[in-house]
This record gives sequence, structure tokens and C-alpha cells, in this order.
Amino acid sequence: MTQEKYNIKYAVAAVRGQLKRTDNTMAICSDLLNKPLCDLSDAEQTELIEYGERLGIKLYYFKNSDRQLPRVNKVLGFLKGICFETLLDVGSGRGVFLLPFLDEFPYIQVRSIDILDKRIDLLSDLSNGGIDALSVEKADLCEQPYPDKSFDVVTLLEVLEHIPNVEKAIASAVRMAKSYVVVTVPSKEDDNPEHIHLLTKDKLTSYFNACGVKKLSFDGVPGHLFMIAKLEEQ
Repeated sequence: MTQEKYNIKYAVAAVRGQLKRTDNTMAICSDLLNKPLCDLSDAEQTELIEYGERLGIKLYYFKNSDRQLPRVNKVLGFLKGICFETLLDVGSGRGVFLLPFLDEFPYIQVRSIDILDKRIDLLSDLSNGGIDALSVEKADLCEQPYPDKSFDVVTLLEVLEHIPNVEKAIASAVRMAKSYVVVTVPSKEDDNPEHIHLLTKDKLTSYFNACGVKKLSFDGVPGHLFMIAKLEEQ
């Protein structure tokens, strides 16, 4: 039942990472905490997950589901058609995009940043629990936390509508990207009090053009606007 309930890889990593972060490892064999995820037996995986459930670790983020958001599928479909080695995902939140991305691109190095401690803890637990392709850092996009052209692709998925200084955020993303910046935003007004902008095609075009980015393509998925910014070769 446990094996069918969760995406095992992420649930196990989350348990191991949280046990390490909270220094709550005395009741678990060190081998279970440090063995590569792929080397854990079904029985060992079940033991870790059941222990995590008893401790009240939030594993519902990693429940199996046949449904994947259309906007996530749209972004993954685009990424499957390009060549890249590194990706920066800004505002990864609970991993709605990040976890499917890691499934589809297990060998791509991805950096995740967020400004909320609880989101950083959640994703850092995955990284520290054995998801080696993932690195996580608390950082503010508007402060451009990495040097120019640090990542092949920068994803801003359901992020810009939350940021007061949209222009500064976009400029930072453009500078940190080598090849592409990928954006999704809500396409209509909603009742989310954290959404402080409605970013239309015209507004996004204006902001990216101001950064010198002219090659923009737009599409839509239900309730969302999807945009790809292709950066000029230098």
C-alpha cells in the first residue's frame, strides 16, 4: 500500500532529509539514511516512510497522482525540444513543476530558489535526502543571486505575479540565463490576495524588450499565459 500511495523516491528523500535537518536520527539505522536511494530495498523504503508518517512528516506533497497541470506539461514539452544542461527554477514552492521536471530530466542539474523558509526546508530535505541533481538555496530573484549567464534556462513559473518589482525580477532572470527564460502567469484576475499583478502579453513584451530581449513566443493553457524568451547569441 505504501509503495502505491507515494512517489517513493521523493517521499523517502523527504523523510531522510527532514530527519537529518532536525537531528532526529537516533531511531533509524545510519545505513537507511545514507545509502543511495536506488539501493534501498522495498522493505527499507517502506520502513522509512512509515517512520516518517508516525512522526507526522508532511508526505502528502508526494502522493501519486495521474493528473499533471496543463501548464506544467506545456513547460516540460518545450524543454524536451531543446538542449540544456543547467536550469534555475525560481520560486519552486511545493515542487509542482520541480518534481515532474526531476522525473523527466534526472541528469540535469537544477538549482531551486525561494524566499520562504518553509519551502526551502521542504526542497532542501529532498536534496539532502538523496535527490542529487537538485540544489536549493534561499535567495531573492530581484537581487540577482548568481552571476550573468549562470544557467542555460531560467524558469519563472507562477512567480512574477507575486513580485512587486517585476521589471527588476525579469532583468535579473535575463542576465542569469544563457539561452531561455520560460514564464507562466495567470491569464485572468483571480481572488488570490498574493497575486498583485495581472501580466498580459503586452506587459511581458514591454518588460522583456526593455532588457533587450526581442525573440518572444506566447501560447496559452487553461487559465494561464505561457511565454518563451529566447536570448540572443552573444
